[in-house]
Amino acid sequence: MDTNSPAPQVWPTLRATDARALIRFLVEAFGFEEVVTYGEGELVAHAELAWPEGGGVMLGSVREAPEGDEAWPGRPGTFSAYVVTADPDGVHDRAVAAGARITTGLTETDYGSRDFAAADPEGNRWYFGTYSGAPRPSAAPEG
Repeated sequence: MDTNSPAPQVWPTLRATDARALIRFLVEAFGFEEVVTYGEGELVAHAELAWPEGGGVMLGSVREAPEGDEAWPGRPGTFSAYVVTADPDGVHDRAVAAGARITTGLTETDYGSRDFAAADPEGNRWYFGTYSGAPRPSAAPEG
């Protein structure tokens, strides 16, 4: 990998009918950090929210696609994400205190994770837990 290239990342993206309210909710209820928001008035052209433990999401207001462009495929309320956290109980308590609708309470999974799920005001589903994924396969030796 070129050392001048950015580190590989995946940034899930979503659209919202009231993006500014959704940003406030995700910050207050779950603990995301607002990094940047571009747009005027109620329109959010682009926003980035960082997850304190790594990664993040991008979002913007739902709007018509410019002529000649395909429409944005994601509709408000159709997004879901699993967010890895070392403190699901703390995130759960914060979400409850902020009025989030908990859709699945704190539970221990068969695979050793502690999880819960909540819906945001747009209807998107957020899953939080300690499961950070299966170990990645080792890179094949060069031959």
